[in-house]
Amino acid sequence: MELKLDKFHEECGVFGIFGDAEASTLTQLGLFAQQHRGQEACGIVSSDGAELHQYRSKGLVADVLREDVLKTLVGMSAIGHTRYSTAGKNTAREVQPFLVNCQHGQIAVCHNGNLPFANARRAELEREGAIFSSTSDTETILHDIARTPADDLVGAITKVLTKIEGAFSLLFLTNRELIAVRDPRGFRPLVLGKYKGSWCVASETCAFDLMDAKYVREVEPGEMIIIDADGIRSLMPLEKKEQASCSFEHVYFSRPDSIVFGQSVNESRHKMGKQLAIEHPVDADLIVPVPDSGVAAAIGYARQSGINFRQAIIRNHYVGRTFIEPSQSIRSFGVRLKLNPVKDLIQGRRIVLVDDSIVRGTTSKKIVEMVREAGASEVHMRISCPPTAHSCYYGVDTPHRQDLIASRMTVDEICEYIGADSLGYLSLEGMIDCIGLDASRTCNACWSGKYPTLIASGATA
Repeated sequence: MELKLDKFHEECGVFGIFGDAEASTLTQLGLFAQQHRGQEACGIVSSDGAELHQYRSKGLVADVLREDVLKTLVGMSAIGHTRYSTAGKNTAREVQPFLVNCQHGQIAVCHNGNLPFANARRAELEREGAIFSSTSDTETILHDIARTPADDLVGAITKVLTKIEGAFSLLFLTNRELIAVRDPRGFRPLVLGKYKGSWCVASETCAFDLMDAKYVREVEPGEMIIIDADGIRSLMPLEKKEQASCSFEHVYFSRPDSIVFGQSVNESRHKMGKQLAIEHPVDADLIVPVPDSGVAAAIGYARQSGINFRQAIIRNHYVGRTFIEPSQSIRSFGVRLKLNPVKDLIQGRRIVLVDDSIVRGTTSKKIVEMVREAGASEVHMRISCPPTAHSCYYGVDTPHRQDLIASRMTVDEICEYIGADSLGYLSLEGMIDCIGLDASRTCNACWSGKYPTLIASGATA
């Protein structure tokens, strides 16, 4: 049985550092802090100045990147990746960073994002005789770089990325340099930090906090940062485009203790909860978050409404991603393996459940049932984002549109389906205002259906 709550799945997290004797260990720590961004697989490539060393495998960071593995990843620089498959299959061959030899030397790459036209480009390359070792869209980038004549790797990367549309926060590692690039629309986050005398890059600032590195700034949309023995330099080689940073990073994906797109994620979620209470007030006795992602918004809702906040649903953090059922008859136990109500807090009370999103509606339905069975007199559901009715093509693993409950049901119909007494979603305008970015600089396609780019026919969502 797949034991996953009904959420959008994680994407990927990247980390890189140049110029430290413990580069691979620091990269492991950076990935560990970003484990929430991908829990299927992880890997590291390090450089000793003459050769690149690679280890990658399916599994969690703590299980894969063990001390004995880190000892083999020698050198003063490294990049790492923690993965959830948003394009391609989930096999050992898909695990990043990828490492190749080509006319530009040894190159390793890891990628957070998604390229909607990668399948079409892959077909072209295969017709030209290219051989692929994975189904990942990232590998098309490597093939194009390997085939591109240029004076150096920076030139080859620039030529290739200029022709690519989609979401990419990329790290490249060679024997001499670490290169970080963010797509011109800035879909996915990428940040620059300083650790002692070394520069580091990561998907989220929480990776810097774990090792006491200093957050310096965002990598700007369209920026390329090159770090080598001479220091750090910044280029803006990609054509400027309208920014489209993913709002869902603030709603759900990023850790609350991170700074993403220059804004505090925790503060955004508190504001979302407050705005949700303004837009959808309810006469109730208790505000209860759906753990863990609903906690910050629930605190904001409680503060704005004046209703008591209690963590009356407890999450079991020691349940793995899969669970072998002893019999078909206990299939309904799935949600209870992760979530369980505190009955003495719930019994006889009017409960407001606060969560970040509803995807298919299956988990929300079971949670409402569970809270009613615990004795709640009323159960109201409040969601800190708009109805999610469209698939993502920019690095988030989402169901096909027909599987998204909000694509085929009205809010009232969803409310009836999940069995709540009332259901309220945060407005799109209210959510964007809480994040603190101008609406024109964010991607909200999963709610609005307005995609910032063309989407290839048959693109993997």
